[in-house]
Amino acid sequence: MTIALRAPAIPGTPWRQVLPALLLVLGAVLVAYRDTAVAMVTIWSRSDTFAHAFLVPPIVLWLVWRQRDALASARPQPCAWMLLPMAGLAFVWLLGDLASVNSVTQLAMTALLALAVPAVLGLRAARVILFPLGFLFFAVPIGEFLLPQLMAWTADFTVLALRTSGIPVYREGNQLVIPSGNWSVVEACSGVRYLIASFMVGTLFAYLNYRSARRRWIFVGISIVVPIVANWVRAYLIVLLGHLSGNKLAVGADHLIYGWLFFGLVIGAMFAIGAWWSEPDATIDARPADTMAVPQFRPRRIEAFWATAVAAAILVIAPQLALHAIGDVAPGAAPQLAALNGLAGPWQSSNRAVAAWKPAFQNPSAELTSTYTANGRDVGVYIGYYRQQDYQRKLVSSENELVKSKDPLWASIGGLGSDTLEIGGEALTVRSALLRGTATPGTPEQRLGVWQLYWVGGKLTSSDHWAKAYAATDRLLGHGDDAAVIVLYTGEEQPGGARAVLESFARANLGAIVEQLRKTRDGAQASIAANQSSNVITER
Repeated sequence: MTIALRAPAIPGTPWRQVLPALLLVLGAVLVAYRDTAVAMVTIWSRSDTFAHAFLVPPIVLWLVWRQRDALASARPQPCAWMLLPMAGLAFVWLLGDLASVNSVTQLAMTALLALAVPAVLGLRAARVILFPLGFLFFAVPIGEFLLPQLMAWTADFTVLALRTSGIPVYREGNQLVIPSGNWSVVEACSGVRYLIASFMVGTLFAYLNYRSARRRWIFVGISIVVPIVANWVRAYLIVLLGHLSGNKLAVGADHLIYGWLFFGLVIGAMFAIGAWWSEPDATIDARPADTMAVPQFRPRRIEAFWATAVAAAILVIAPQLALHAIGDVAPGAAPQLAALNGLAGPWQSSNRAVAAWKPAFQNPSAELTSTYTANGRDVGVYIGYYRQQDYQRKLVSSENELVKSKDPLWASIGGLGSDTLEIGGEALTVRSALLRGTATPGTPEQRLGVWQLYWVGGKLTSSDHWAKAYAATDRLLGHGDDAAVIVLYTGEEQPGGARAVLESFARANLGAIVEQLRKTRDGAQASIAANQSSNVITER
């Protein structure tokens, strides 16, 4: 039988004097970034995908408590050089806030909480609770960026499995048609909530039940792969059950109930099998910290801990001071978008709509939909203009899409791709998609070729990441946050094909669109400057 050793506390370790210094830094992070923390909790409460995050803080506290004896034997030593990565993270949080990127601000805040431990208590203490500090990142509600890929994989497997079962399938994008009816692979079918929950619980299980790093990493890998494959099988079985029952089973609420039951059985079996190789009696984590391969430090005076803590608190607060110095975006007047002037070539404005469709961009400050025609070819132009962006109104967001997966009339059938064209001697990449839909139920289908671009900081890009970077830079330089999405679309049946029509229109008129957006932005800035001058004169 193995006896777990508990290391006694080393006399003279100033934990009672040091812990208040650590609490100062942790409190500074939570107070300075309280809006970020509140946003995280709000996402936990409204999204089933991240509801498990409510368990993360108490689990972290429990994991730290388990290591209390090892911590007591670890002599705290402030590590001043850890202030450098903390300063970098504070700046990252600032950029994320300027660009209204939840994932960046939340990851930065969580990392600052974790780094406060080695900064104030030192690397030795941090190593003792390294896993709890890392586990804290499961509180960050991130992972929805995996949705498109997971949905595509689920659709791929379902089609393959159905055809192997002898059921013919016609697929367009994530829309599946079988003899008994139509099925769609939507966000709920992606399995992302199963994956994230399994990954978190599997990581905790591996830490508590294994001591071998190899076994831990293998089980963590299994906890990632199993829910993905299980979700594929779940989707296939649901479609198969619906088909065999004449769509009487596995539809509606049954769809979700059967899915969760199947997932619960698979994950339960995974943990039951994993428990066979557990190593619960090892004593690695209970070793006195002095035996670990870390440098030996001489005891420090308590003033060194408080000096490090105060410096860390100042670094944490610095982004808030920077935001105050930059100031909020001046309100100005609501943007007014006008139809294009100075159209090139044969293109003329038209009152005829290309399609009864509009991109699903949320809460724009202004938007404009117009149609242009040339030689019997029609192109629709949608502009969504954003000003005074925040976390509820922003240009680049997971909520902003060309078409929602649950849209009853329109669906993306080609997936998001890209096209490249040359304008003015420069290559420009646009995001492209193929949509299928109808104006109203029962009307003939229509197919649209769509191009999408962002206009941010006077620059054009199709990249979400570059759009966010341009937005943060503009705010940092005090240039405001005006930005827009440009969507061009036309029918696939157009002479020459949709791509040729969109390219012809973009080459001729994209410059005019950009100039119109510049005038909208510059007009607002001129109005703000005039108001400020008027206020100065009035005060005098």
